[in-house]
Amino acid sequence: MCLAVIAGSKAQSKFPQEVSVGASFGMNFSSVSFSPRVSTKMKQGYNGGLVLRWNSEKNLGLQTELNFSQQGWEEEFDDPKYNYSRTINYFEIPFFTHIYFGSNKFKFYVNLGPKLGYAFGESTSENLNGQSPNTGDNTQHNLPIQKKFDWGLCGGPGIELRTGIGYFLLEGRYYYALGDIYNTRKSDHFSKASGQVISARIIYLLPIIQ
Repeated sequence: MCLAVIAGSKAQSKFPQEVSVGASFGMNFSSVSFSPRVSTKMKQGYNGGLVLRWNSEKNLGLQTELNFSQQGWEEEFDDPKYNYSRTINYFEIPFFTHIYFGSNKFKFYVNLGPKLGYAFGESTSENLNGQSPNTGDNTQHNLPIQKKFDWGLCGGPGIELRTGIGYFLLEGRYYYALGDIYNTRKSDHFSKASGQVISARIIYLLPIIQ
């Protein structure tokens, strides 16, 4: 039905609208900002998924995706022999406004929009053995995430090369979570526990309506 609506809209427009589908794969570098402060650094993970893009007007389109994304945080300690990291696995659906410029073969673009996510699993890697190498409270070590639904703003630039066998894209993104992974009421330990993600990905798209 969605493709039928797009095809009908295309017939009423002078612009040669285009619908493309494809897949993506890339790397995440994520962290979580805590208050009270926890000393963290970027954690590496993977992302990948399915892409649907509709270029509905000249220089303007819409894009949505269904992605798997590994996020979380890694902690820093005064003694480098210690390590602690938490991996949180998400299903994500971003909704982008797609703004693009360029020639028929090569384009520059920017994607901007909201993103929704659901955490379906988490795991921990550590060698603390019950110790607390850094001073301060380590409540997060024994606390599973409490808010599985994630939401925030996402966007970034990319380049696109169009060939006879499809479109090849390279893209960078930044995501800022507007929600928290833990409860943040006055009675809770944390007043903030929100994530940020920097990601890079390659995308392959195949036009199905032109």
